[in-house]
Amino acid sequence: MTANTQIAILRRMLDPDNGGLSPEAARFFLHLDFPQKDHDRMAELAAKAGTGKLSLDEQEELKEYGRVGDLLAILQSKARKSLQMVECAS
Repeated sequence: MTANTQIAILRRMLDPDNGGLSPEAARFFLHLDFPQKDHDRMAELAAKAGTGKLSLDEQEELKEYGRVGDLLAILQSKARKSLQMVECAS
């Protein structure tokens, strides 16, 4: 059975393996990244998780960063596939 997590549903909906983005949209998604402040916070939470000392709120915060990271990875995968398809058509 297929998982129905938010990310699994979005993956099926966005279908990253089939491209479909304009080159401009693809480049936009490929340049998206977390701000440095968020990278720092994720590193802090990951380090704290490694010691087993995350609070419940921090555990949920780390999960949220993971979910957003998963969505970004799906969008960037679709972007790379879209650009690859454009290059192959040229």
